[in-house]
Amino acid sequence: MSSKSTNKSNCSRSSSARSKENARVVAQTPIDAKLHVDFEESKGLFDYSTSIDFNISSSTSNVPSSSVSAYRQKMQRGSLVQPFGCLIAVDEQNFTVLAYSENAPEMLDLAPHAVPSIEQQEALTVGSDVRTLFTSSGATALQKAANIGEVNLLNPILVHCKTLGKPFYAILHRIDAGLVIDLEPVNPADVPITAAGALKSYKLAAKAISRLQSLPSGNISLLCDVLVKEVSDLTGYDRVMVYKFHEDEHGEVVAESRRSDLEPYLGLHYPATDIPQASRFLFMKNKVRMICDCFAQPVKVIQDKGLAQPLSLCGSILRSSHGCHAQYMANMGSIASLVMSVTINEDDDEMDSEQDKGRKLWGLVVCHHTSPRFVPFPLRYACEFLIQIFGVQINKEVELAAQMREKHILQTQTVLCDMLLRDSPVGIVTKSPNVMDLVKCDGAALYYRKKFWLLGVTPKEAQIRDIAEWLREYHSGSTGLSTDSLMEAGYPGASILGEAVCGMAAVRITAKDFLFWFRSHTAKEIKWGGAKHDPGDKDDGRKMHPRSSFKAFLEVVKWRSLTWEDVEMDAIHSLQLILRGSLQDEIADDSKTIVNVPSVDDRIQRLDELCIVTNEMVRLIETAVVPIFAVDSSGNINGWNSKAAELTGLTVEQAIGMPFVDLVEDDSIDIVKNMLSLALEGIEERGIEIKLRTFGCQEKDGPIILVVNACCSRDLKENIVGICFVGQDLTGQKIVMNKYNHIQGDYVGIMRSPSALIPPIFMIDELGRCLEWNDAMQKLSGMKREEANDRMLLGEVFTVNNFGCRVKDHDTLTKLRIIFNRITAGEDADKLLFGFFDRQGKFIEALLSANRRTDADGRIIGILCFLHVASAEVQCALQVQRMSEQAAASSLNKLAYIRQELRKPLKGIVLMQDLMGASDLSREQRQLLRTSVMCQEQITKIVDDTNIESIEECYMEMNSREFNLGEALEAVLKQVMVMSQERQVEVIQDLPAEMSSMYLYGDNLRLQQVLSDFLTNALLFTPAFEELSVAFRVIPRKERIGMKIHIVYLEFRITHPAPGIPEDLVQEMFHHSQGVSREGLGLYISQKLVKIMNGTVQYLREAERSSFIIFVEFPLARHLGHH
Repeated sequence: MSSKSTNKSNCSRSSSARSKENARVVAQTPIDAKLHVDFEESKGLFDYSTSIDFNISSSTSNVPSSSVSAYRQKMQRGSLVQPFGCLIAVDEQNFTVLAYSENAPEMLDLAPHAVPSIEQQEALTVGSDVRTLFTSSGATALQKAANIGEVNLLNPILVHCKTLGKPFYAILHRIDAGLVIDLEPVNPADVPITAAGALKSYKLAAKAISRLQSLPSGNISLLCDVLVKEVSDLTGYDRVMVYKFHEDEHGEVVAESRRSDLEPYLGLHYPATDIPQASRFLFMKNKVRMICDCFAQPVKVIQDKGLAQPLSLCGSILRSSHGCHAQYMANMGSIASLVMSVTINEDDDEMDSEQDKGRKLWGLVVCHHTSPRFVPFPLRYACEFLIQIFGVQINKEVELAAQMREKHILQTQTVLCDMLLRDSPVGIVTKSPNVMDLVKCDGAALYYRKKFWLLGVTPKEAQIRDIAEWLREYHSGSTGLSTDSLMEAGYPGASILGEAVCGMAAVRITAKDFLFWFRSHTAKEIKWGGAKHDPGDKDDGRKMHPRSSFKAFLEVVKWRSLTWEDVEMDAIHSLQLILRGSLQDEIADDSKTIVNVPSVDDRIQRLDELCIVTNEMVRLIETAVVPIFAVDSSGNINGWNSKAAELTGLTVEQAIGMPFVDLVEDDSIDIVKNMLSLALEGIEERGIEIKLRTFGCQEKDGPIILVVNACCSRDLKENIVGICFVGQDLTGQKIVMNKYNHIQGDYVGIMRSPSALIPPIFMIDELGRCLEWNDAMQKLSGMKREEANDRMLLGEVFTVNNFGCRVKDHDTLTKLRIIFNRITAGEDADKLLFGFFDRQGKFIEALLSANRRTDADGRIIGILCFLHVASAEVQCALQVQRMSEQAAASSLNKLAYIRQELRKPLKGIVLMQDLMGASDLSREQRQLLRTSVMCQEQITKIVDDTNIESIEECYMEMNSREFNLGEALEAVLKQVMVMSQERQVEVIQDLPAEMSSMYLYGDNLRLQQVLSDFLTNALLFTPAFEELSVAFRVIPRKERIGMKIHIVYLEFRITHPAPGIPEDLVQEMFHHSQGVSREGLGLYISQKLVKIMNGTVQYLREAERSSFIIFVEFPLARHLGHH
C-alpha cells in the first residue's frame, strides 16, 4: 500500500513512526533554511505568507546543501550572545580561556567603565587562566565541577569576581571544544543559592506541582489550562501558552493565560516553519530558553583562532536569537520570552541508551512579556522542575488516550471482522458499527462489482469510479493508497472535489473493487477558543505575526486533510486482508439475491485473483509473529510456519507428515485428540492450552505453552478436510506468572507478617494513592491498614492537619513530594530523614528509602517505601545528640544575649564619639578620636558576626570602601598596647612613612581584626622579659594594571622570639578540628578571613625567632602627594 502524502511507503507502526518523523525533519530543514535566507536578503520587504506557500510547494532539492549547512551553523554556532550575562569557554584540563564574550571584561569589573582600552582588558584574554578572575572559593568550586561527569547537576555555582567581589551564578555545560561557563549577575537583594540549595527552587514550584497532581486523569485540556495559570502566577509574564506539536509538525496553542488587554492566540494553528527544526533540536538540548530583550544588541564571542569552527552555543542560556525570531517577537509586541520544552517518550519500541534518545518534543510552554524581563536562575530552575512534572503527566495522558483509541479501533475491527466471517460483507457499510467507526473520517464508500455504498461526505459515484480507474492505472503494483492530499498525490480530478474531499485511504479488495475512506481539509478541524478570526480581516501578510502565520497555515493546508496515522492504517490493512478472502459472488441487496453466472474470462480472472489472495495469505501465515500450523483429516501435520519452527526447534521439513500427537507433551495428548475429534465434527474450540515438545538445541528449555484456536478447513463441498491451529505463545508469560505467584505469596507473607524483623513498609501508585500499609507501619503509626489504603499519601495519610499521621510542617510534605516526583520521572532519589507524629502524639523519626515499582514493560507504576527506624540504643544516642543540640542551642541563646548586651554600651560609645566629634578638638585629639571610632567599628563588626560558616567556607562577602592604611595600622597597634605593657614586651614598629598617605579600597575592619589577632598571639607566646620585643613590619609594593589602576601588595611580618607559638596551635590555625582551643579558633578564623581577602598566611619558625607572614592586596584609591 503506497502513501503519497510524504512520498514514502507506509510501513508497520512499530518501525515506521521514527523513520517518518526523521523524514519530515529532513524534508522540513531545507524549507526552514530557504525561509531564513529569504528573510536575511529581504531587507525589510519579507512577505512571510507567500514565502511559506512557495517554499513548501517547491522541491527541497532546489536548496543547496551549503545553504542548509550555513543555516544550521548560524543557528547553533552563531557567535552571538545576549547581553544580560557573559560567556567564557575554557579548556577543561588547564582552565585556559578558549573564548569569551566581548562584555565579559566590563561585566566582571576587570577595567574601569569610563575609559575602555586594550590594556585594560588584558586580565581576560585567550590563553589566560579563568580561575584568576574569581575569588579562591569560586575558583575552587569551578575546579571541582570540571572533575564531575554530569557537570550540569552542580548548577548553579556561586562565584565572586576578584576585583569588587560581585556575585555571579556560573552555569556550566560541556561542548566539543571544552567547558562553557555562562555567568549571570546575582541581584544583591536576592539570597544567592547553589545546587545544594535547590530545595528552595523546588519549594517555589511545590504549590503548582501539587495542583497538577491533584487533577483527574483523562483531561489533557484541563491539565494545560491549570499549567498556564500556575506558570503565570510563578513567573509574572503577561502571556503564557501551551503550544502543542501535531504529527505533521505544525503547532497549535491549546491553552493560554494572558493579560486582559492582550489579543488572544488560543486556538491558533501555525505552519511547521514557525518553529524551525533547528530550533526544536536546540529545545531538546536546552530545556529552558530565555530572551530578556529582543531589541538588545547581541554581544560577539571572541574565540581562539586555533579552534576549527565557531563555538557551539546549543547548550548556552545566553545564546542570542536569530534575526527572524527577534523580528517575529517584535511584530507581536513581545519584548521578552521564556520557553520551556515538554518532552514525552518516543512511540518507537526501540529506545536508545543516550539521554535525549527515546524522548520527543511534545510541545512548548511559551511565556511572553511586553517589556524586558529577566528571570533569575532559581525561578527558572523551579519552572524547569514544574515542566518536568507536567511532561510526566502529559506522557501518561498521551499513553492513556492512545490505549483508549487502540481499544476502540480493536473493538470496532472485531465487530466488522465478525460481520465478514458471517458472510455479510455489505454489513460493514449498511449496519452499525460500520467502516466509518473504524478510523476518524468524514466519509466512506464501498465500490464492489460496479455498485456503490456511500456513507457521509464522499465524492459522487462517477467521481469514485474515476478514482478507482486512476488507482488501477497508476497504482496497479500496490494494494491501495493513503494520502492526506489527493492533489499532491497526482489525482487529476482533485481540484473538482474541492475542500470537502482532500485526503483518502483506499484499499483494493478485488482486482477492480475498492473500499474508500475520505477526509475533508485540515482547516475544518480547527476549533476556536480565543477571539473569532474574520477571514476578511486585513492583516499585513508580509509581517511575521501569529495571525499572519495562521493565515499562512490555512494556505498550506488548503488542499490537505489530517494525516493517516499508523494505527489507523494497520486497522484498515487488517480489514482489507479479511475482505479480500471473504467477498463472495453473492451479496445481499434490498433482501434480494443476485446470482451472477461468470463467463470463462471472468473465471480466469477470478482464478488469478484467487492466486493473488492465496499467495498473500500464505505470505502472511509464513511471516506471522504467532505460531500457525495445520493437520489433515488423519491428524498429520501438513502446515508449519516459521514461528512454530522457531519456538520448537523443529524445521518445516521435519514437521510435515508427523502425527500431531507426537509433537505434544504427554499431559496434552488427550486434549489434542479431543480437539481433533470435535473439529472433524465441525466444532471449533478456542482458547485451549496445550504444550508442544521442543527439539534440538531448544529441548533443554522445556516445552512451549500455547493457547490455540482451532479452525476447520473445508473443500468446495463443505467437507472438513483438515484443521488449522492459530496459537499464542504463553511460555514466557507462564514462567513469569509462576514466579509472580511465588513472589506474590512471599510478598503477601512479608507485608502481612507481624515479625519484628520486617521494617515499616508502605506503597503508593503512580498517582500517589496508598496501596499498602504493612503491619509494622500500623504498629509504628497507630493507623490501621484500612484507614490508609486508597487514600492520597500526601494530604490524607501524611498531613499537616489533625487527621492521619501529622507531620511537623509543609516543608516535610514538600520534601516527600520532591522525592516521589523524581522517582516517578525515572531519577534516583537519596534517603530522607523523615519524621511524623503517631496517633498518640509521639514524634517518630526514621530514614525513608523510596524505590520505583515497574511493570513488565518497564513503566513506572508506583513507589515502594521503607522506613528505617533506629533501635533503642540508637534512639538513646539520638536522644543524647538532641540534648547536645539543645545545649548548643542554649549556648547560642546565651551568646545572642551577650551580643545584645554588648551592643548597648557600644551605642553609648558611638554617641559619645559623635558628641566629641562635634566639639572643637585639636588635630592630635581628632586623630585619637578617629582611632577610637575605628576600634569601635571593629568591635561592632565582630559582635554582628553570626554566620561563622560563611567565613569557614570562604564565601563571606567583604565590604569595600576607601580607607587610610596608616589609620588602620594605628588602630591595630593601640589594641595591643595594654597587653604589651602588662607583659613588658615592647612592640617595635617598622612602618614606611608613605603608609599615612596611602588610601586603599577594601575592608579595613577585617584587616584590623586579623592583624590584631596575629599580633596578640605573638605577644601572648613571647616570654615576659623587658629586653624582649615583637617586631611589626610592613613592606608595600605597587603595581600598575592598565592605564590608571594600581594594586598595592602588602607584606606584614610579625616577628617574635623563640620558642614561638606551640606546634599544635599552628596546626589549629590551618586545620579546623573538634576541641579546638580558643586561641586556635581565633587564628583559624583570621587565616580564613585573609584567604577571603585573596591573601595568604604563613608561619615561619627559625632558631631564635618565629614570624607570622601575611600577604594581602588592595586596589589603590589615591596616594596623597603622588600623581
